[in-house]
Amino acid sequence: MRISLNWLRELVSFDLPAEDLADKLTMAGFEVEAIEDRRTWADGVVVGRILSADRHPNADKLQVCSVDVGREAPLSIVCGAANARTDLYVPVATVGTYLPNVDLKLRPTKLRGVKSEGMICSLAELGLEKESSGIYEFEGQPTLGADVRPLLALDDVILDVTSTANRADALSMVGIAREVAALTGGKLTLPDAPMLKVENPKAKWVSIADRKACPAYIGTLIRSVTVRPSPLWLQRRLHAAGMRPINNIVDVTNYILLEWGQPLHAFDADTLKDGIDIGVRFTNTQGKQKEKLKTLDDRECELQPHNLLITSGDVPIAIAGVMGGKDTEVSQRTTNIVLEAALFDQAVVRRSARAQGLRTEASARYERGVNQSGLEIACARAVKTILDVAGGQVVEQCPVDYRSPTIRKIELRLSRAQQVLGTIATDSDEEQDLSAETVETTLRSLSFELTPNSTTNQEGDDTIWSVTVPPYRYADVEREIDLIEEIARIYGYDKFCETLPSRTELGYLSVDQVLIRQIRESFRGVGLTEVMHNSLCSPNASRQVTINNPVAVEYSALRVDLMSGLIDACVYNLSQGNGCLNAFEIGRVFWSDEAGTDEADRIAGILGGDPTVGAWQHNSSPMDWYAAKGVLETVFHRLGVNVEYQPDHKDPRLHPGRTASLWIAGQGLGTFGQLHPQLRSQLDLPDEVYAFELDLYVLLEAMDRLAVPVFQPFSSFPKSDRDLAFFAATKVSVADLQKAIARAGGELLESVQLFDRYVGDGVPAGQRSLAFRLTYRKSDRTLTEDDINPVHQKIRDMLEEKFQVSLRS
Repeated sequence: MRISLNWLRELVSFDLPAEDLADKLTMAGFEVEAIEDRRTWADGVVVGRILSADRHPNADKLQVCSVDVGREAPLSIVCGAANARTDLYVPVATVGTYLPNVDLKLRPTKLRGVKSEGMICSLAELGLEKESSGIYEFEGQPTLGADVRPLLALDDVILDVTSTANRADALSMVGIAREVAALTGGKLTLPDAPMLKVENPKAKWVSIADRKACPAYIGTLIRSVTVRPSPLWLQRRLHAAGMRPINNIVDVTNYILLEWGQPLHAFDADTLKDGIDIGVRFTNTQGKQKEKLKTLDDRECELQPHNLLITSGDVPIAIAGVMGGKDTEVSQRTTNIVLEAALFDQAVVRRSARAQGLRTEASARYERGVNQSGLEIACARAVKTILDVAGGQVVEQCPVDYRSPTIRKIELRLSRAQQVLGTIATDSDEEQDLSAETVETTLRSLSFELTPNSTTNQEGDDTIWSVTVPPYRYADVEREIDLIEEIARIYGYDKFCETLPSRTELGYLSVDQVLIRQIRESFRGVGLTEVMHNSLCSPNASRQVTINNPVAVEYSALRVDLMSGLIDACVYNLSQGNGCLNAFEIGRVFWSDEAGTDEADRIAGILGGDPTVGAWQHNSSPMDWYAAKGVLETVFHRLGVNVEYQPDHKDPRLHPGRTASLWIAGQGLGTFGQLHPQLRSQLDLPDEVYAFELDLYVLLEAMDRLAVPVFQPFSSFPKSDRDLAFFAATKVSVADLQKAIARAGGELLESVQLFDRYVGDGVPAGQRSLAFRLTYRKSDRTLTEDDINPVHQKIRDMLEEKFQVSLRS
């Protein structure tokens, strides 16, 4: 919320600079995100009077103005505004003035050969409007040469204050004033709300269908109002708060909302159906045709069952607590109004606003909880202000009240406060316990009522208070610990001593954390960038876990894999001209099945594309399947795990002939492959794009077994290589051949490596030529032909018998 210090000083007396007040509010739990010092916007701008405005001799659209700013001689200023004319009182930026909103420092200059000694300003140049059609015209005859800042409300400082979700009272000037009074000790002066005489104070034209959804409603009929622009003081208050003035009636409702935090709404009484018959009910779902409402922002809303409605003659005229209807808005033709002041349930308004995708100043306050005891005060203030700025007469008032008492008493123990908060430091650097006087003073500054009651417990005498919570804090302060938090917040967190435990232990990383860091380093080491995506996504896949209360439809389900997000990121990267994305992600996925919902951590990545995009050298070729597999193999080698590859075609997003499932010691690790040509065509992706998704738990388990490396001494005896070439059926995988050869070779066989693959002339149909290099070695002696030949022949026989290969060597 934007807080005007000039307005705040009307409610509470304090003399702190804006920066110091911002520090105090931030330490008290109200973060000040920005300080807008408007005093700098027009420093050096004064009131001037145009004595003459003559046409520029060298430009048709410029005028040469003689401007009196209270000095000995008038200034000559060249002006391009169409509304510049004689006897106009205007803001004048004199030479040397800096206007920060347009980043301009005024210097003596010549425009088309004519001297110009300043600038006549518009509100846009002074930062009060985004665009202005001409220079600003003062009303009346202000003093020449006077500072314009008090006249334009630019002698103010605005604090952008953010409150926590539990502090609904802080979304009002009165709420912030109460906090400032407690923090500074200043005198609080709340605006008066005199009770007005009503001709018919208990009319019967409001009915409420659900008392829990709407516990109170006050409808006030005011006749013979005059709708016109608001007075300047009211417009400037709204401008300072970031609101746009509309007309005097609507502006008053917004003004009271800012002042008291109580949303109000005004209906044009003459547009209501069947006279004045206000109802509060939920959307009617019994009829075949759904109810609709055109809101103030010209949206045609199809009302949902969650929507609580304000009706007239059972016809919807507003979404309760969210936004009014277009057909009953206050306009220039309005002469009679019905002022609504009501309380609506927090959960009802939250669901109603979310169902329509609307969030307004009113709904933001109702969702947090409006002060139930302040309804009459805000209504009376609004009625009085409307009569002041728009005239009229209060004819009828219809109050309906189903509120329950909002009095809460909490027992507070001094010993418990001292135990939770610890000791405080005195001026002599000594530590002492929080005193009972400090507790009482602090809480009473926040309008809590304390009744002390000394009792004796097992540890001795203790002071116990019965604390009565003020009505505007009823929804926030519920327990003893809440009162202790209030003490610390107002007294000052920085005044309590830091006490660390006597025995502390050094922090450490768990085994999984260490291994995950190694995984990240390995993927970064092969050139992949780590990315992170939202776990929420659109409900466009099977087995998804859906959210009961989503923020938006696009985020109403949990993701079932990481690969989809990486593919979308790759498409976005290419559309922005950044080339193909080479990245990996470690995250959690969720799914549902017959047993319920489950979740797991995964690693996924995407790589490939054209490496020449954006490069000054174009001699590299696009990544093929084996190069992409080599990137993944490099990671596995660094992590010390042995991964097997098997053909796979289960994932429809991947090429059925260039996809492999990954296995570690019989456990499924994941999938790796090239994107399917049809998918690449749909997304306009290059051919050479590869993706993988791995189960993090399986990888961590395999790494954990190898977390402590065991030293293997190098053999001092030479190795013996034998090459083995044969024709094998295409359906037989190399991985199966390597596994079978290693098993048949036994202890003598040190390694098996494929070094040649050929398909073409001389190779039987449906087969391919494969050549393996088998390395034999013994750690304690040099192998002879008699040692190697039997083993090598055993491997040959096994291949012929098991895989029906045709040996070539």
